[in-house]
Amino acid sequence: MNTRSIQTLARCIALSWVCGIAATAQAQLTAEALHTRATAAMCANCHGTEGRTIEGSSIPSLAGMPKDYMVLQMKAFKEGTRPATVMHQLSKGLTDAQIQTIASYYAAIPR
Repeated sequence: MNTRSIQTLARCIALSWVCGIAATAQAQLTAEALHTRATAAMCANCHGTEGRTIEGSSIPSLAGMPKDYMVLQMKAFKEGTRPATVMHQLSKGLTDAQIQTIASYYAAIPR
């Protein structure tokens, strides 16, 4: 093998390595995004697809709700300090991490 062939081979190996790292990172981001979306999907039955309820509904839309406000409300439901018909039961089954995930997800969706 001549010097030029060795350099070309070295570039190909380096490029393959970089592409492999990028593909792994992309797959991890995709898996995380899907997990986040699946966690937030449990709210869709009452709060609508993507957190948007129909106009005039007594159930609030979650899309675009400030994260800190939503976390505060979810914790209040979970602790029983905010009255509810169903939310206090549902929120008791959520971890603090899941509440953060759900609040972040809906806060990022435009109203």
